[in-house]
Amino acid sequence: MPTPTKGHRLGGSPAHERHILANLATALFQHGRITTTEAKAKRLRPVAERLITFAKRGDLHARRHVLTVVTDKGVVHQLFTEIAPEFSERDGGYTRITKIGPRKGDNAAMAVIELVRGEPVAARPRRRARRAAADATTAAAPAATTAAAEAEADEAAEASAAEATEAGEADEVQDVDDVADEAAAQDSDEDDAEAGDEDGKPAGDA
Repeated sequence: MPTPTKGHRLGGSPAHERHILANLATALFQHGRITTTEAKAKRLRPVAERLITFAKRGDLHARRHVLTVVTDKGVVHQLFTEIAPEFSERDGGYTRITKIGPRKGDNAAMAVIELVRGEPVAARPRRRARRAAADATTAAAPAATTAAAEAEADEAAEASAAEATEAGEADEVQDVDDVADEAAAQDSDEDDAEAGDEDGKPAGDA
């Protein structure tokens, strides 16, 4: 069972309400815009947009379905040949409601409902395109993370190599210093030995 529409019924019976909406839809398709109460405009919008959706199909079954609501064949012809092709690139939102303030006399809220015709439609990517873009973004994120990790690993390897090189150079310098110290110590020992030999010689030999 369909969910009943919230709010008061337009007219005295459901049949009266259907006739009111049918007449409002006929006037809307015929003139492009009408002024009515805000409640009637809000109730008319889904009816009119559904009829436009049927008209966009363009087949015989859709035309017969629209004729059950809009009985004026001239308006139906205009809907199928003029109005529906203008909304071929639009997926919805065929009407616009503009509030114009209260009506004099009974203070009823008034509004203008009109067809949104001749306005450019913002290009919206299809669901598959959006999904492909999201997948590409998701795939690019791990790749970027991997590239960053590789760059960090390369930097760490270069730093380790530089530290190892510096350590090797320091060891070589220390080895050279040790060799120099050993040579100096050996020279000193030789000098001491020569001095001892000279001191140990007898005086007569001199």
